[in-house]
Amino acid sequence: MFGPRIPSVPASAVPDDTYLLDVREDDEWTAGHAPGAHHLPMMELPARIAEVPTDRDVAVICRSGGRSAQVVAYLMRNGWEQVRNVDGGMGEWAAAGRPVVTDDGQPGRVV
Repeated sequence: MFGPRIPSVPASAVPDDTYLLDVREDDEWTAGHAPGAHHLPMMELPARIAEVPTDRDVAVICRSGGRSAQVVAYLMRNGWEQVRNVDGGMGEWAAAGRPVVTDDGQPGRVV
């Protein structure tokens, strides 16, 4: 039996005012991330779950959508309702023409 369907949103359709939670590892984040994203590696989520807002839309992103789907399921089990997985992750984000930057604002890349 399958668990609940993971709600998702296309990378091209993530609103600018959505809280974008990037759950990739430090090296992936450093290479490039979405401007305004919030970095919280997946393995640190249980200890830092209080950092994820419950009062606004949250979109979770990783490299391709697998880890972020796991995080969405975890958040939903813990009471989050306004949370969605970004289809295709950062690869699809970049392919959709959305910006990818480094911490100093330079153009980044998805690894």
